[in-house]
Formats: sequence, structure tokens, C-alpha cells
Amino acid sequence: MARARVLVRPLVALSAGLLLVSGCGGSGASSKDASHGTSGKSGSGPVVVATTSWEAALAKAAGAENVRSLVPASIRHAPDYDLKPSDLSAVADADYVLYAPFEPFAGRIKEAAGSRAKMIDLELDNSPAKTAANVTRLGKAFGTEQAAAKWNADLAAEWKSLAGRLKAARPDGKAPAVASQVFTTWAAKLAGARLVGTYGPEAVSPAQLSRLSAKKPAFVLENENMSTGTVLPGSGAKQLNIVNYPGKDLDLLAVYRKAAEQMTKAFAAS
Repeated sequence: MARARVLVRPLVALSAGLLLVSGCGGSGASSKDASHGTSGKSGSGPVVVATTSWEAALAKAAGAENVRSLVPASIRHAPDYDLKPSDLSAVADADYVLYAPFEPFAGRIKEAAGSRAKMIDLELDNSPAKTAANVTRLGKAFGTEQAAAKWNADLAAEWKSLAGRLKAARPDGKAPAVASQVFTTWAAKLAGARLVGTYGPEAVSPAQLSRLSAKKPAFVLENENMSTGTVLPGSGAKQLNIVNYPGKDLDLLAVYRKAAEQMTKAFAAS
């Protein structure tokens, strides 16, 4: 009972901090979101708890079998999530806890739960080089190097295949001009697009709006997980909302497939 009271006090502090630092929609998960992303209810190897589905998907790609994400995949902006006592309990039982430095609550989870888990911070970026590096690093930590190497090979093959389809979808064979949010430039690279400018992570300022519109991008690749609405209103650019976070299935390759499908349809219709 005493331990429960110890856990509740840091949780309240964390929740209050989140309300101060979170800047966009959603106040947390409802009771319908109780089933978080997981790679399986049982399996061998270390118990891995990740703050979001993105880190959890990287763990799964690296070969981990016991993986849980704290923030449900239905939460569009992870820092808006309000941690629950059950989340801290999961951390207390973990062998590894994965988080990203930009997540305001992540660095305090281990201390709040009194866990002995090894904390691993990940630089989240869906560029293939960064993704492969993260998977390789986790594979070494988990002792699943072979599984990680196989997944990285699958990523390379998938990227090449999707890039080929996108190139074939261009009506005139020319690389489309795009503006991109800073965390979705990987999608521009996948498309083989001509990147004319970037913006964010803050909302586009009037000066940026003027500069980006003057470059006449045909498309805007917006970050769905940090979206503030229409980026270049009145510019004529078609906006595509690119998702960075995997769904409940923790399938990171599906993130690339979805983005490729969005861009392929948009390019073919332009």
C-alpha cells in the first residue's frame, strides 16, 4: 500500500507537467484505448516497454517479442498522453524502456516507477539510414542481431520497391516539387521529389508562408502527428498528411507503404 502511494505522487506530477508542455489536440486515452500496441502476449527474450508505438515498432523490428507501448496508437500527438498507474507498473517490470529525448515525460518514467530497467533513448527519424541504425542498436542490446539484420534487409528491399513505384507514377517523368515539414522529409526522399523548402516543427509564420509559396511547390508533405491544419493556404499546393507513427500492429514497414500509396495516388492525379 505504501508503494502505491509513492507511485501515485510522481504520476500526478508527470500529468501536470504534460498539461503544461503539450501543444496540440487530445487530452489522453479513453477507456476504449486500454489495449496498447504489443507484439504478442508471450514470448522469449527481454520485456520491452516503449513510450510510443514508434519505439515499440523499432523493438519489434529488432527481434523483441515481449513489447508494449504506453501511449496508445490512437493518440495523434504522444506528449498529450496522460500516464496512468498501470503504465508505471509496466515500466517497473521491464528489462528495457525505450523513449525519445523530445518526449517530456519519458526521462522521468524510470525514476517514478522505481524500475531497474535499462533506459535506451532513440532519435526517431523514419529515414532508412536512421531506422536501420536504431534497429541494429536494439538488436545488439536484446541479443537479437540476426533478426535485426533480416528486418533491415527487408526495409532496404521495401524502400527500393516503393521508390520505384513512385517514380513510375509521375505523369511527366519529372520529380515533383514539394515543401515538407522537417520530420517528414524522409517521405520526400522516398518519392524522389525535389525538396524546395522545409518548415516546422513550429507553425508556419507569415514570412515562411510567403517564402514557401513563392517556390511554388506542387505538394506539401505535412506531419499528421503534429499538424496545425492547412500549411500553405491559397498556394495551390496539394497537402498530404504523412503519418510517422505505426499503428497497433507495430508494423513500421506499413508506415512507408501508406506514405507511398498517398503520394503515388497524388502524383498520378496531378
